[in-house]
Amino acid sequence: MKLIIRLLPIAYMILIWVLSSLPDTAVIELPDRGIDRILKESLHLVEFGILYILLFFAGLTMKRFRPAMSFIFMGISILYGLTDEIHQSFVPYRSATVIDFVKDTIGVLAASHFLHHAYFSGKFKRLGKLLKGFEGWIQKN
Repeated sequence: MKLIIRLLPIAYMILIWVLSSLPDTAVIELPDRGIDRILKESLHLVEFGILYILLFFAGLTMKRFRPAMSFIFMGISILYGLTDEIHQSFVPYRSATVIDFVKDTIGVLAASHFLHHAYFSGKFKRLGKLLKGFEGWIQKN
C-alpha cells in the first residue's frame, strides 16, 4: 500500500503532462464557452493543490515526516506548475501565461496551508486527526 501511495504523485504528474499535451477541448468542451473557460481556468487552482496533497500523503508513508519535507513538496509542486506552463507554450492550441502559473502556485499554497498546519501545528484539529489516523494506518500496513 505504501508503494502505491508513493507512486500516486508520479502517476498524477504524468497525467498532467499528457493532458497538457492535448488541446484544451480534447477531454471535455462545454456548450457554453464562457462557462467552459471559467471552469478550465479555475482548475489551475485545484490541479497543483492536488499534486501537493498527493506528495504530502506520500510523505506520511515515511517514518519521520518532517516540516522540511512538506516545504520541499510545496517547491516540487510549484516548480512542476512552472514546468507545465513552459511545456504548454510549445503545444499547439495551448497557452502559457504568468497568471496561470500564479493560479497554480495559489492552489499549492492553499492546500499546503491546511495540511501543513493541521499536521505540524494542530491548527485544524479535525484535519490533523484525520492525517495522523491515516499515517498510523499506513504505517501498520
